Amino acid sequence: MAVFKDHSININHLLGFIPEALITHLALTTKIDHYTKVLHGKKMFFLLMYGILENDRLSQRTLEDSFNDPVFKVLFNLDENEKVRRSSISDRLSKIEPDYFRQLYECIYEQFSELYSSAEKEKYNLIRVDSSMVSETVGKLLEGLDNKSGKKAVKYSIAFDGVLPCHSDVFTAAGYGSEDIALPEAIMGHVKKDDGHRNIYVMDRGLQSTRVMKTFIDQKVTFICRAKENRKFVELESFIGANQDLDLGESTLVRDCKVQLYTGLAINNKRGNKHYREVLSEGQFRLVVVESKVQAGKAFWFLTNNFECSPKEIAQAYRRRWDIEVFFRFLKQELNLSHLVSLNKNGIQVMLYMTLIVAMLVLMYKKANNIGYKTAKRRFSMEVRDLAIALIVVHCGGNPDLFFKT
Repeated sequence: MAVFKDHSININHLLGFIPEALITHLALTTKIDHYTKVLHGKKMFFLLMYGILENDRLSQRTLEDSFNDPVFKVLFNLDENEKVRRSSISDRLSKIEPDYFRQLYECIYEQFSELYSSAEKEKYNLIRVDSSMVSETVGKLLEGLDNKSGKKAVKYSIAFDGVLPCHSDVFTAAGYGSEDIALPEAIMGHVKKDDGHRNIYVMDRGLQSTRVMKTFIDQKVTFICRAKENRKFVELESFIGANQDLDLGESTLVRDCKVQLYTGLAINNKRGNKHYREVLSEGQFRLVVVESKVQAGKAFWFLTNNFECSPKEIAQAYRRRWDIEVFFRFLKQELNLSHLVSLNKNGIQVMLYMTLIVAMLVLMYKKANNIGYKTAKRRFSMEVRDLAIALIVVHCGGNPDLFFKT
């Protein structure tokens, strides 16, 4: 059965990357199925995956309807007599072990990333890192960051390799509203998983802390971030030669130099009040300033600890950071990440891992079949539906090829 004849891969290929043996093994090692009668880890995995694909507005009520739908039970070979209520799903999300879903997410990512060619692996060493905030509209979020509107919010920080999300974190504790705290934790979390990496981590203007950048130097983590245009520094050495071509294509090179940055040194005065005095940081950084040819007078300042790439390569690396903005938009618009299905951190973590698993399936489908985000999501969902129909036809003793004959 092939719905789209010109596609290189279909849903059957992709579902084969979800290891049944691992799902069963993790159920034992994480003890996810202890003290539960119906909503075992495997069933929750398939329910959430199916629910994210099939519902434009996912909720605990729609998950209840999905679980009790005969089509869902046929698709994943479940007992047709089992029923659940919304309250059971809510309780399960609040208590279920999120590490079960994290390990599945990381395993599926590893399997997909092994399909990258050697050239792609080199290309995908550029890791885009960014965060997105999601607020709960009725103020019932149990734990979250206080935002300017007075409502609580959740911060998702994700690392993206250009095709797939390679790391993720959920932040709800006070302090993580600052990207100077959230982004370094997300980056170091990915670094720990990728021993011997040669990655370059690229970020927008959220990260500005000189102390954090100095930590990256000490930890041998290569980064590129966009700096504020009024950043104070001392120039140590210029890298622009007398006969150097300043034309970078879409921009013009204005400055390329080694610098020291100022940072704030905390000092307690006689009254015990803390204030900050500006001092030069010990670390040495590279500052690249380019001026856009498209936007007259628009300058971009880039700070990095990379002294090997050309100014053009640094500017291009920052341009490719836009991929993660597109990815976040895909998560929110197509996979409903902007809506919180659970209101505690445990359930929020589970939903993020499951959303990223579904995203990886759709993104690999998109990449292999050379189609757009929206088209990939729509066609992937259509293949899920048609797979269910075929299984129902077989279950009833028929031949699905007759139904799908073109």
